[in-house]
Amino acid sequence: MREQLIALLQKNARLSNAELAVMLGTTEAETDAEIQKLEAEGVIKGYAAIVNEELANDDMVTAIIELRVTPQRDCGYEEIAHTIMQYDEVEGIALMAGAYDLSVTVKGKNVKEVSIFVSQRLAPLAGVLSTATYFVLKKYKEKSIVIEGEEADERGFYCP
Repeated sequence: MREQLIALLQKNARLSNAELAVMLGTTEAETDAEIQKLEAEGVIKGYAAIVNEELANDDMVTAIIELRVTPQRDCGYEEIAHTIMQYDEVEGIALMAGAYDLSVTVKGKNVKEVSIFVSQRLAPLAGVLSTATYFVLKKYKEKSIVIEGEEADERGFYCP
């Protein structure tokens, strides 16, 4: 039930506990208790709407910034990641394997604002070796939800 519940909430967190219970074949009370347990354990960290930014705010800019950093003695990447995630502009940060160490997703009012953030706040941080900034031009799909383009056909494919 736990995995199914998580999958349903990821797809649509607006489903009521009664609707979830029917879909899971449980009672509303059992579903509510499991959601509370998932929240208390920190499995569910929050609920958010997936927004088409072009329709909501045409001027908003999203950038993905690759950072190469020097890991700190005794704490690795944790300290620098914790420092970076404190900035309001930062939407997300992840430790990566590959050519760079941290991926930082940033939002700003315009390209200049994001550029200033990178050049004046991120690049000068102790341990940051290099940055590479990529501006998101258009989102087509986010968290399995189609943002722009043709809606996905959930019936699947049939090949005779």
